[in-house]
Amino acid sequence: MSDPLRDRTATRRLYTGRVLNLDLDTVRFPNGRTGELEIIRHPGAAAVLPILSPDDAQDPQLLLIRQYRYAAGGTIWEVPAGKLEPGEAPDACARRELLEETGATAARWERLTTIFTTPGFTDERIHVFAARDLTVDPQATRHEPDEFVAPTPVPVSRVLSMIRDGEMVDGKSIVAVLFFAGFRLGL
Repeated sequence: MSDPLRDRTATRRLYTGRVLNLDLDTVRFPNGRTGELEIIRHPGAAAVLPILSPDDAQDPQLLLIRQYRYAAGGTIWEVPAGKLEPGEAPDACARRELLEETGATAARWERLTTIFTTPGFTDERIHVFAARDLTVDPQATRHEPDEFVAPTPVPVSRVLSMIRDGEMVDGKSIVAVLFFAGFRLGL
């Protein structure tokens, strides 16, 4: 993949926030013309699919979270995830978020994939991992003041139905579950 910044001829910061920044970039397009694009700059994130069951389970249990999301208009199903801190490696972020949101630690980790969330207007990438051989201590959770999270074990067959029926609508979570089901379970 090419470096998108090589196409940028100028940039102007319009907004600096706690989670993201908004820039107005002047860009040289592939046809040689230039134009302006609003781009949300995001430091990136990590997401983790916690797998409670042993490797040979027919219908593995996943540890999902029900989380209140103001922008979504209520509570939605998700996998644990969070923003990368400055200088933080994606796998370290995934470990931190798993512990903070579920109280779990994992003995085995696997990188699944990396996705762009919405490349039409943001550079945010989410690094997706699977976590196995979990040890769960609900007392170890550390939620932010604006986080309302309820960890819930759900069998993968039920999660696939939730995706199909529109009950799970979070993109990163759908990618994590479908990647795992398709490429690791062969469903």
